[in-house]
Amino acid sequence: MNLATTTYRDAAETVDREKLILDHVDYVRKIFGSMAVKVRDEDQRENLYSAGVVGLVQAANNFDASTNTAFRTYAYPRIRGAIIDELRKIAPVSQEVLSQIGLVKKQYQALEPPVTPEILATKTGLTLNQVENCLEAMRFLKPMDWSDFNSTIHSSWKRTGTSPEYQLERMEMKEILADGIESLPKKERLTLTMYYSEDLTLSEIGEVLGLSESRISRLLSSAKFRLKEFVKKQTN
Repeated sequence: MNLATTTYRDAAETVDREKLILDHVDYVRKIFGSMAVKVRDEDQRENLYSAGVVGLVQAANNFDASTNTAFRTYAYPRIRGAIIDELRKIAPVSQEVLSQIGLVKKQYQALEPPVTPEILATKTGLTLNQVENCLEAMRFLKPMDWSDFNSTIHSSWKRTGTSPEYQLERMEMKEILADGIESLPKKERLTLTMYYSEDLTLSEIGEVLGLSESRISRLLSSAKFRLKEFVKKQTN
């Protein structure tokens, strides 16, 4: 391979990466908007958003299109993880909540799926609101923790590519998810549907349902948790 060919390929890869970044800046904003983080001022919010952009740039630089993985699937945990790392520096989880999370995890590990927030409340002695707060806080502890819904769905796909088996599994997963969504409590079902199907932000969903952004965030966390458990029960 001569120098001219190498230079051309490097230039093409640079353009592709720049395009990935520019095409997905709004994706960073959507991920950040879904997290409903509580910070003291606008500068802190801007720092968190900027951290997400850095995660996007790193994802674009390391992305390998030959793996047939969608860029958004690849970039999501890296963008979210970068925001969470920055969030930990400015808004650490309180010791009280950490203690409650420990109770929730301990009981969760001893239960068979499907586990619900109501069952966890009964087993831990916490209120349902406290359990929902724990599920919400867990999203900021580890980018791909046991409570992560996307991780559960992706790990249930045993094959990749365009094979008939892979397409069949995806179709079966869609049917399972449809059944799981139908089984959700009404407010959680509406929140999940508006967030994923109608692409509304948490604040916009809150305006529709007449609820605060933080309440919508807890409803979304609870809905994801219930769906995760539903999928685990159906795919085990």
